Amino acid sequence: MKAGSLFYDGEALDKFCLITTFMREICYNCFRPKETCLCGFFEPFDPGIKFVFLMHPKEAKRQRTGTGRLAHAGLLDSEILVGIDFTKNERLCALLSDPQYFPVLLYPGEDAWNVEKSGFKEAIGNKRVLAIIIDSTWFCSKKMLRFSTNVTSLPKLSFAGSYKSIFTFKREPSEECVSTIETCYYVIKEFQAAGIVERRGESEGLMTAFKELIKMQLQKENDRIDGKLPNSHASDFKYRTKKEIPKF
Repeated sequence: MKAGSLFYDGEALDKFCLITTFMREICYNCFRPKETCLCGFFEPFDPGIKFVFLMHPKEAKRQRTGTGRLAHAGLLDSEILVGIDFTKNERLCALLSDPQYFPVLLYPGEDAWNVEKSGFKEAIGNKRVLAIIIDSTWFCSKKMLRFSTNVTSLPKLSFAGSYKSIFTFKREPSEECVSTIETCYYVIKEFQAAGIVERRGESEGLMTAFKELIKMQLQKENDRIDGKLPNSHASDFKYRTKKEIPKF
């Protein structure tokens, strides 16, 4: 079974094809090089929530550390839409107007719903939650939301609990800013605990794959410092301190 669907606008598709032409052979499920494919660490499952990842074109180019594709690969019925302004995106507009869904934007805010807020479960009723996730840097996500008025008008959904990211080699505005795949994992766990969705598969595989990604990336950084691998970015020469590989 395929995890979901991937939609590109014309310009993004052209750029994506140009990039992948010069890449190593990749896995078209998690979009990582086949020698570092992470699909073996999880079994795609139905989380009871339809996740839609609105991916910035810059994020779509990133193959090594982007977690949106990895989450998409593990979540059945999920979709990726690539672009910046989604106001007139036909696929997204069709999903938002589909009466079977209860659409929400996964984004923090004082007015955001969470599973513990009174009336949330009743508001969903018998609909399936359509969870929209902005898959981009925090800086670029603000631009995407500014342009995409059909997204910003949605009710927000945030966590009931407090979480800290284990994405140790990526800088975030604060430690409470979790990655895309962590966001999906915690939302699913909270929805299951609140009885909003049934447990239909094993969500732990998402975190297992994510942890392997972290260990793999840190090991490659250490190997570059040791001269076992060439630098892949112009700024790699700045990083000369080897990092401890976590034992999750």
